Amino acid sequence: MKLFTARLASCFMSLTFAQDISIESFAPGLSNPVNFKHAGDDRLFVTERRGTITVINADGSVNAFSFLNIDDRVTNSGSEQGLLAMAFHPNYTSNGFFYINYIDHNEDTVISRFTRSSINVADPNSGVILLNIVQPFVKHNGGNMHFRPDGYMYITLGDGGAVGDPENRAQSLNTLLVKIFRIDVDATEMGSYDIPLDNPFFGDTAALGEMWAYKLRNTGNFYFDRTTGDLWSADVGDSQIEEINKVDAPSTDGENYGWKCFEGNSTFVSQTSCSTITHKAPVTQYTHSSTGECSITRDYVYRIPIQTTLQGLYFFVDSCNDSIGFAEGATPRNYDISFIENYSEFSISAFGEDINGELYRPSLFQGSLFKLKDVDLRVQDQSVTKRNMFPNPVKDVLTFDAVSTSNQIESITIHDTQGELIATHSNFEEQLITIPTTSLTTRFHIVEISNSKGDRSIRKLIVK
Repeated sequence: MKLFTARLASCFMSLTFAQDISIESFAPGLSNPVNFKHAGDDRLFVTERRGTITVINADGSVNAFSFLNIDDRVTNSGSEQGLLAMAFHPNYTSNGFFYINYIDHNEDTVISRFTRSSINVADPNSGVILLNIVQPFVKHNGGNMHFRPDGYMYITLGDGGAVGDPENRAQSLNTLLVKIFRIDVDATEMGSYDIPLDNPFFGDTAALGEMWAYKLRNTGNFYFDRTTGDLWSADVGDSQIEEINKVDAPSTDGENYGWKCFEGNSTFVSQTSCSTITHKAPVTQYTHSSTGECSITRDYVYRIPIQTTLQGLYFFVDSCNDSIGFAEGATPRNYDISFIENYSEFSISAFGEDINGELYRPSLFQGSLFKLKDVDLRVQDQSVTKRNMFPNPVKDVLTFDAVSTSNQIESITIHDTQGELIATHSNFEEQLITIPTTSLTTRFHIVEISNSKGDRSIRKLIVK
């Protein structure tokens, strides 16, 4: 296995600082991998956009033949189309059932069940369609699917695309777009699934009974914490704010997550219907201007004791720069966010775990699966909520807000992308600092912030 070592918060490989993070190249030879799951054993089953599922064995070897090949039924021309997700039935070992989410030739979502024919091969002719969902646009089609210990399958879909949700799909209770929905695949009164009696909208004639949570925007991934059962979801923002939601277990949900009345904790529109809603606020968020990021996606919580420094951290990816970040709980409903590395050459499409809980991430364009390794990711006083640098991109003046921190900022240095020092600022008397940026002539820079204790934080800076 090939080992890569990257440095904390350097988005350019020539400039390195502070903490180490290492990843192993675990399994090359894949085709646009977007998602993967284990089936209760040490193999990983990878969904590939073109319409195939490939098996990776415990030693990282990739089977030469597909577990499932339905590329003749799948459209993957759009950036968020293709074979997008899968989930294994809790009794997969005995019944061989698994479920997939793909975009068909009508450019609509299909949720379908297939059956295993042998240990490494599924029958492509065994498909049973559970749901067809019309997609109005080719964006925000994605979603994930998981079974919870209650035996029900949970599925997410985005709002179908277009800026600002022009058709108000998030607010509608009569579409499964922009929802987390919950179905019983073992009851067949409706033909291929039934609606659990304890679903929050069951029996409501004004709503679809499948719905379990609503008014999301584009929850491309969600995940049940293997230790606590809590549901985590990363929800892509529209214009400025990316948010992370958490539903504590046990929960009957029925929660309203606020879109498009709210984007994160901020008002997005002020239409009449928004004045009466009570929504569940995210546990944390970050803005485009403060981080340079703009599209939160895949997420997982690390829960096994082997790599102790990762324990309990919620990992996510921002797809604009392919940056890996993590959230760490300060209080039960308040999490601090840190970004640890940019992997723009990888095009990270997901996070996922094996049967032991070890985390992996597929590279969409490199066609490989990488394994996250043990590192000390915590850097004191580093979170974006404690040291805010804005605006980013910047034109004339850059502001650093460290009012909420206990240690004085000692120095701020700016480097170019080759690591050359461009400017140094020091001897600050205040925790709210402004520095001019009119002398910065190139677009991309690296900013290093140091405090009186020697702690450092590294940020990417874009100059307009």
